[in-house]
Amino acid sequence: MKLTWFGSTTLRIHIGGQILVMDAGAAPAGIDAAELVSGADGQFESRGDGLPEVDAARWKPRRSARLVDEGSDPEAVAVFRVGRGAALVDAAGEPPVLLVTDELPVLGRWAGEAVVVLLGDGAALAGLGGALLEASAPKLLVLGGGEADIDMAVAALRDRLDGAGLVALEPSMALEV
Repeated sequence: MKLTWFGSTTLRIHIGGQILVMDAGAAPAGIDAAELVSGADGQFESRGDGLPEVDAARWKPRRSARLVDEGSDPEAVAVFRVGRGAALVDAAGEPPVLLVTDELPVLGRWAGEAVVVLLGDGAALAGLGGALLEASAPKLLVLGGGEADIDMAVAALRDRLDGAGLVALEPSMALEV
C-alpha cells in the first residue's frame, strides 16, 4: 500500500492493485486535479457522499483469497462511509485503511490491525488521535497536516501510542506501508 498526501484532504492511495483518489477537487493550488486522477481506478469524497455506509463497530475486513482460488480475478477494492468525514478502504490481503477528516466512528476489533489516517489541524489531529488511542491502538497512525499541526499532535499523542506506529505525511511524498 502506498499513500500520497497532497495537502488538505487530498490523498491518493495505491492499494490492492488499484489507485483511489480522495477529494481531488480539494487539491491545493499547484496540483492539477485532472492529472491527480489520471489513471485512477476510483474517486471519492472524504464526506462519504455516494458511498455505501457500514457500521464500523460491526464491519469485518475481507479475507485474502485461498490458494485454490488463485488465478481468479482479484476482488475490487471497496470504499465505505463509516460516519461523518470518515471512509474505510477494504482490499483483500491489505490492512483496512480508515481515513478520518471529521469524526471518529465507533470501531470494531479490526481497528487493531488498521492503518488510520487523520487529516486536519493540530487540535483536530490531537483530539481524533487521542480518542482513537483511547478506544484501540491501530497498527499505524498516520497524520496529515502542517508542520506546526503535526508537532502539536505528536506532543499530545507520543506517550499514548501503546505499541502503535506513528508517522507524519509530507505533501506530495509517498509513504509505503
